Amino acid sequence: MKFRILTCATLIALLALLALPTRCLAKEQKLPHYTVIDLGTLGGTFSVAFGINNRGAVVGDSTLSGDTILRGFFWQKGSMTDLGTLGGLNSSAESAFSDLNQIGGASETSALDPNAEDFCAFGTDLTCHPFLWQKGVQTALPTLGGTNGLVTQVNNLGVAVGNAETATVDNDCLAPQVLDWKPVFWYQGKVHELPTLDGDTVGTALVVNDLGLMAGATRQSCAVHAPHPVLWQYGKIVKLGSLGGARGSVGEINNWGQIVGWSDLAGDTTSHAYLWQQFTGMIDLGTLPGDVSSSGYGINDLGRIVGSSCDSDGNCRAVLWQGSAMTDLNTLIPPDSTLYLLEATGGINNLGQIAGYAYDTVSGEIHPFLLNPCDRNCARQSRDLRNSLPRARPQLPDNLRQLLQQRKQRRASRKL
Repeated sequence: MKFRILTCATLIALLALLALPTRCLAKEQKLPHYTVIDLGTLGGTFSVAFGINNRGAVVGDSTLSGDTILRGFFWQKGSMTDLGTLGGLNSSAESAFSDLNQIGGASETSALDPNAEDFCAFGTDLTCHPFLWQKGVQTALPTLGGTNGLVTQVNNLGVAVGNAETATVDNDCLAPQVLDWKPVFWYQGKVHELPTLDGDTVGTALVVNDLGLMAGATRQSCAVHAPHPVLWQYGKIVKLGSLGGARGSVGEINNWGQIVGWSDLAGDTTSHAYLWQQFTGMIDLGTLPGDVSSSGYGINDLGRIVGSSCDSDGNCRAVLWQGSAMTDLNTLIPPDSTLYLLEATGGINNLGQIAGYAYDTVSGEIHPFLLNPCDRNCARQSRDLRNSLPRARPQLPDNLRQLLQQRKQRRASRKL
């Protein structure tokens, strides 16, 4: 695969990155405290954040009124915008996006999928195309000859990554899937296929940093759902390994090439968050006490990591890894907040702002949140209030916990 089209932009970004002070990688031990903003919804009762940029803007998905239609959203300075569609009913803003507010995702068209694959798991038979959105305009991107595809992330150089179907019919696919799909990146409107690991045939590029390093997962076949985390660098593909199990994936890559995600442990009955670095390989980040699984969703250029830690019943809490310590983010926000932070799916930017989704203990709804680091007075007030208002971990209603698990499965089924 040729990466020459990115060479000049990559060198410029590399020179800028090398100018960063070395303290960026230092382990800061003092934990921050945060104020919390409820980002709301597009009219429904369910909304989740999937990305945050360095300007503090957030993207994600939200149901409309009635909770039957899902739309990607863009939130900035207190206002949530519906990203619309390419003619169909549903769309999704998949992950992190550029500081120029260029957003990628997947959107239904008005055309029926001739293979009825439900590729983007919206529950319809409409085709689902990869798109870029900027300044109110949603633009479809090309595939590799197949019908469907999706964008998972966009960097500040205008490089988008994701997957795209080919025209190859694979008889080994499990219904309703018919066509193979490949990991790809788009640059200046053109699609470029990325290699898969030897022995793997399908895959998805999930994240890309500003140096053009890309990471994602490839799979043995259309029928075997056991993704292997990988890195694409300098035209080559590198297997990231595992924590002992057969499956894993990628959550984010920062501009130092550090990668976070999740990997199954031996036996494939549970998974843990990991940090992968070039010279250390994959490091198990563990869980909070009493929990059995965790996931890494974001890492910024200071090395701070966010994600979730979950118990055996699927009750999760958003967490922050700083240095070698993992902390429940609910202990770092005002305890009188009505939001209980479930997962930091939106990641963390270089300002330390964190996005994800929370359980509103008053309305019983799922809403996206934005955490802003606060000053010393704010932190002291939060600690004082915490001493008088200790916060218990809520047990989500069964129907809501099942809904969250279904949403995760739907998202994971998008050819990861």
